[in-house]
Amino acid sequence: MDITPFKNRRDRLLARMGAGIALIPTASEKIRNRDAHYPYRADSYFHYLSGFPEPEAVLVLIAGETPRSLLFCREKDLDKEIWDGFRYGPAGAREQFGFDEAHAFADLEKKLPELLADQPALWYSLGHDSEWDARITAALNGVRAQSRSGKRAPTAIHDVRALLDEMRLIKDDQEIALMRRATAISADAHIRAMKLSAPGRYEYEIEAELLHEFRCRGSQSPAYGSIVAAGANACVLHYVNNDRQVENGELILIDAGCELDGYAADITRTFPANGRYSGPQADIYQLVLNAQEAAVAVIRPGARFHQPHDAAVKMLAQGLLDLGLLSGTLEEVLEKESYKRFYMHRTSHWLGLDVHDVGEYKEGDDWKILAPGMVLTVEPGCYIRPAEDVPEAYWNIGVRIEDDALVTETGCELITRGVPVTIAEIEALMQSGRQG
Repeated sequence: MDITPFKNRRDRLLARMGAGIALIPTASEKIRNRDAHYPYRADSYFHYLSGFPEPEAVLVLIAGETPRSLLFCREKDLDKEIWDGFRYGPAGAREQFGFDEAHAFADLEKKLPELLADQPALWYSLGHDSEWDARITAALNGVRAQSRSGKRAPTAIHDVRALLDEMRLIKDDQEIALMRRATAISADAHIRAMKLSAPGRYEYEIEAELLHEFRCRGSQSPAYGSIVAAGANACVLHYVNNDRQVENGELILIDAGCELDGYAADITRTFPANGRYSGPQADIYQLVLNAQEAAVAVIRPGARFHQPHDAAVKMLAQGLLDLGLLSGTLEEVLEKESYKRFYMHRTSHWLGLDVHDVGEYKEGDDWKILAPGMVLTVEPGCYIRPAEDVPEAYWNIGVRIEDDALVTETGCELITRGVPVTIAEIEALMQSGRQG
């Protein structure tokens, strides 16, 4: 593994801190039931700065005239490695991941007051982990207890995540390469699921096709709970049961992406179970695709985060008026937000180490300005539940189309378009799956 990007990020953070000490712990292991654990995943902030994969670890950065990076991690233990696998140990971690120092995690309680003493500021995120809050509070009190001997505790505490969130908004070359691979795997998984979908199959069977492709291509896990929603289930935004049998004539909405080396992909496609869109299904699908294209057209450096959403909403509102699903003028529909009956979520969110990635969406009262290296989703939708004032032909049609947009120097690149998106492309793909 190339550790250069991780070292560069640590150096950037140290420079932004100016002076003081930062503590970034990794996630703890979580019990699933009795003595079985959930699959372990490192904390995203910790991974971003270290690349170190093991639990029971904390990164310590000391800024100032002589910046230092320290890791506290589990010691080598050959007996435990027999049961649970390889451990780097402090010496191996220092060498393999480029830290200035590495120490045993068991020594943290003793060393932490020494590290905190006489530092002007502590960079840490209070309130995110009560156990770590207690550990750091105890260490601070330990320093304060030595005040008569001239030791001073940090007089300021800053949220280190505020600095890291801004850093994580702009992806570096390594991150973009990983996201390209994650989206390519996810696109192929969607293609596999589309080809093997048919009336009579269960949603969980289709989900299994996604998971098969994820793991066969080297992804460690899904980036989030996969949504495979047929018929009326597609009108449930966060549907996750995936247990219903697909019926002929229904649409299937799949919202799924893999995680690769910590980085998420996020793709949604909506397609006909029998391989052909009905007239009303095609009307709504094309409207949502038009809305997505309107949003994509305004994504460029200098645009503000809300502009893709506004463009998508305007296109959707006009289309719903044209189809007779809304009444009034476009201005009235936008002002009263009556379109929210059929489209109730935002068009975009940041994407990266977390599927809903970190980073502010506003700067003061203004929306964030887009810049090269940012990655955001573009996911308009339309969800039509049965109602007396809605023609029955549109009942239970739920459509969402989602791609991941990398902001470039001149506009944006949809890095998820390895999976078909137009009506003609999707119908052709599904027919090829049936012939195969």
